[in-house]
Amino acid sequence: MKINVLTIFTCLITFVSFGQKATISGKITDGDFNNEPLPFASVSIKNTSLGISSDDNGKYSLSLEPGNYVVQVSYLGYITQDIPVKLVANENKNLNVTLFSNEDTNKLEDVVITVENNRQKETALLAEQRKAVEIKTAIGSQELSRKGVSDASAAVAKVSGVQKTEGSSQIYVRGLGDRYNSSYFNGLPISSNDPEYKNIDLGLFNTDVIQLISIDKTFNSGYYGDFGGASIDIVAKKFSGKPFLEVGIGSNINTNAIGRSNFYMARGFNEFGFNGYHNPQANTLSKYEFNRSLNYNFQNPIAGNVNVMGGTSFFVGNEGRINVFATANMSNGYGYRGGYTRSAQAQGDYLKSLDQEIYSYNTNTTAMTNVDYKINSKNNIAFNYLFVNSSSLGTDFYRGFIRDLADNGRGTITRSTYTQNQLNIFQLLGNHKLTDRIEVDWAGSYNKIRSFMPDRSQQTSVYNDALQRNVYVTNSTTDNHRYFQNLSENEFAGNLSASYKFAEDEGFFKGKLTVGYNGRVKKRDFDATQYNFRINSNQQTADIYNYDGFFNAANFNQGLFAIRTYSGRNTPQFYKGDQDIHAGYANVTYKFSDKLDAVFGVRYEKITQNVNWLTQLSSRPGSNDLTKDAFLPSLVLKYALKTNQNLRFAASKTYTLPQFKERALFIYEDVTEIKVGNPFLYASDNYNVDLKWEVFPTNSEVLAVTAFGKYIKNPINEITLASSTNDISFINTGDYGIVYGVELEARKNILDLSTDKENKLSGGLNVSYMKTTQTLDSEKVRNETDYNINLTHNRSAFTGASDLILNADLTYFKEFANNKNILATVTYNYFSDKIYALGTETKGNLVDKGFGTLDFIFKTALNNNLALSLTAKNILNPKINRVQENADRDIAIGSYTRGSGISLGLNYTF
Repeated sequence: MKINVLTIFTCLITFVSFGQKATISGKITDGDFNNEPLPFASVSIKNTSLGISSDDNGKYSLSLEPGNYVVQVSYLGYITQDIPVKLVANENKNLNVTLFSNEDTNKLEDVVITVENNRQKETALLAEQRKAVEIKTAIGSQELSRKGVSDASAAVAKVSGVQKTEGSSQIYVRGLGDRYNSSYFNGLPISSNDPEYKNIDLGLFNTDVIQLISIDKTFNSGYYGDFGGASIDIVAKKFSGKPFLEVGIGSNINTNAIGRSNFYMARGFNEFGFNGYHNPQANTLSKYEFNRSLNYNFQNPIAGNVNVMGGTSFFVGNEGRINVFATANMSNGYGYRGGYTRSAQAQGDYLKSLDQEIYSYNTNTTAMTNVDYKINSKNNIAFNYLFVNSSSLGTDFYRGFIRDLADNGRGTITRSTYTQNQLNIFQLLGNHKLTDRIEVDWAGSYNKIRSFMPDRSQQTSVYNDALQRNVYVTNSTTDNHRYFQNLSENEFAGNLSASYKFAEDEGFFKGKLTVGYNGRVKKRDFDATQYNFRINSNQQTADIYNYDGFFNAANFNQGLFAIRTYSGRNTPQFYKGDQDIHAGYANVTYKFSDKLDAVFGVRYEKITQNVNWLTQLSSRPGSNDLTKDAFLPSLVLKYALKTNQNLRFAASKTYTLPQFKERALFIYEDVTEIKVGNPFLYASDNYNVDLKWEVFPTNSEVLAVTAFGKYIKNPINEITLASSTNDISFINTGDYGIVYGVELEARKNILDLSTDKENKLSGGLNVSYMKTTQTLDSEKVRNETDYNINLTHNRSAFTGASDLILNADLTYFKEFANNKNILATVTYNYFSDKIYALGTETKGNLVDKGFGTLDFIFKTALNNNLALSLTAKNILNPKINRVQENADRDIAIGSYTRGSGISLGLNYTF
């Protein structure tokens, strides 16, 4: 009985104490912005672990026991306020606070802003942009959601001066393509998943793993100097706020794909995208032992996705706290492109003129976990793990004219290509505040990339008028083949830096010196084997829907066809690449006055890049070594014209390295073009300058204008070689190139009817107009390479550069009672013509014509737990055209449409 009485007494005390709690709530406003709400300000109880951040509207609420407290309200760059408060039982105290920035003596920490919480919010990122010294742009998960963005490549394409390459996830920044950009994950470099490119496919990063993406278009000495367009840093989503578990499902269709009565898919590949690499049999040349069928399946092209994410936190000891976030996502999608593709000579005669049908199926599986351990107020350690598995399966049909093979215009080429990319990233990062003046940061990562292309197959046939049927062509053994490709890349990277604050003035520091080391060691192994089928009769019937009927073990044993490789042996072609970069850097951040801040930086890098190969173009093993010592100074100035208005200037020197595949003497054959490496390729040097004016009328609005210029010494371009097979290679084509232009960025609240609930219409616009020009020198190319070519022009724009890039969006958001809301966004993107490859031997440049895309996104929260979404992408479905700009006329080279994408989604939060 004593136990029961004690239990009842304890419960009574507990209930009474709960009933006697008090509440303190209010609104935090920005005194520098006409008392606009200040979102994500910190409201904490001094000398305790209790605290909260203000919401999007600057509101907060805390429940406390009765007593005396000191409420501390702070925001980076603003004067912290300590307000004594006495609370009595059951009291609801209202406390509104207005913060002002410290114009006289800003803390040095506020010069380079690092906002840990809520950096995914648009208003927080604008505040960070306004306070930072560097010229930077960031797009957070809130903006990604509002614009219906599904991955990182689509996200960066919403930034001024950035465009995404059609047909891939590669991007161009200010007219500079893949080789001029660098990719990072949480500030550490990441490897490419594709031998064709330097940077990883940003489309692999779905928005579930992204807190924000930072696009730095000016050089920071803490990053690697292989920079010309932008450094793109994907910051992983972390847990903050209340523990949660969210589950989502969705479905999507492509209007081109869903309209096909038969959607063709190659057989033998896992529909979830986990096929792995299958090495050919050791005795493939003497036996037909391919496991995969060459025939097709028919699919129902309706795709979907499922995702789950969650986060929680718990305290460790008196000061420690561990935040855990995890997410997993799996999605797939179908596509269909119908149109034509051609290759032409300088006189306009076609080498190939083919109608094309391309059926595609893609998957993406992503899983990420991060653990953030705040040991105490001075020490923090974080661990991140990211796994990505993506696959693409293409089934292509080409029908028409092939010179010397199908002069009657009734040739057929079919190709089935499966690619699987797998990425594993392991990261460990630490931050330690040793004293008020000294801080140390360190980070290490291991990245492993595997890319497989197991059993790409191609068959070529022509309609024989005499026999009244399709027959296999026998002109070249490569016309019918099976191809196996395997890439493995391992990279270790490390960062270490220490900073020291100096020039103390009344408790504040005006200066900070940072010194650091960056290192990355990369090793790539690539091999490929192509098994060519030599067909022994030009009258063998070809059934394009039943290739197994001819290519089988029985017909091989009867001698109807033979299997050959480039070397006559079952040994692959290969290239191996090793790249080491070791760098030391130092920068000084200094506040010269209330208005003028500066960052002076210098960086030295020791670079070695070695490539070895044995391919069909070399009778013996080949190798090439590239070394470079890079001394890279940089300067950034920020002058505050007013509290909400800045003028910024940046200047730097950087460089651009060629990539492994660009320097390896290896051929990659596509249906209408061939790409060939150039061992004589070498690095470019870049000189960059930016001038930016910006004003922030409110905490959610911005107007900015940027002028920029770049001088590039020995630029690298893709050019068409003097070849009937439309070969393309990579060349240092001239002595210099120049890029210059202007960018306009604007975000404006058009109509605001908000009262206690948000109800507003807002719009955004960014426009980039630029010009690129470069010298082209045929003699320089002939002297520096083995290519005896004559470039058609002696001056040209850069490949991949559009003069005009435009992004616009219009968003309506309205809140209702009981946490219900609706959001509707319309986005439009346009880019003008751009050069795909430079022409040679009077052959004109290949030019991709400009086009625009229109998307619509609608989302609604039905309550605290349930949300629905509807997205329509590429509503206008424009034709995508490529032409060859010969002197007398433009020759149509390619045209297709992608179709519109419509998706539905449902999310439930527990």
